[in-house]
Amino acid sequence: MVKLRDELPSDAAAIDAVTIAAFRHAAHASHTEQFIVRALRDAGQLAVALVAEDGGVIIGHVAVSPVAITGMSAGWYGLGPISVLPEHQGRGVGTLLMQGSLARLRALGAAGCVVLGEPGYYQRFGFAASSLVLPDVPQQYFQAVAFNGHMPSGTVAYHASFEATA
Repeated sequence: MVKLRDELPSDAAAIDAVTIAAFRHAAHASHTEQFIVRALRDAGQLAVALVAEDGGVIIGHVAVSPVAITGMSAGWYGLGPISVLPEHQGRGVGTLLMQGSLARLRALGAAGCVVLGEPGYYQRFGFAASSLVLPDVPQQYFQAVAFNGHMPSGTVAYHASFEATA
């Protein structure tokens, strides 16, 4: 049975391994996702970091960090990277991680969340195209969900950790 829990410091190596495996053959990946997660952790920018475990083995992870939106002070977050071991994909693990992270953001009083990814996957969690922009990214792949009913406009910037390459 798969269960979610907060990541622990002792989980870092297993999270790296899951992230590497999950993105190994992804055409859209930068193959730096494990470095991004590590840099976010080291910078204290993980607002939500959950692992999915099956039989005590980490099989998935999701990272959520604050984002900046032009003209706004705070309250918005970016979901990702989200990783599931390939042999566990298609079994609802990603859905559990998504639902868990969004519930945690709502409990924290977040105003909303953005995600960069496949619209067909993320729309079922309430994400949709919006007036928010991530420079140099096709608009249909950058989606948002507002928790308070107010969708802002502006340019989104992720933490500098997203530039990590090692």
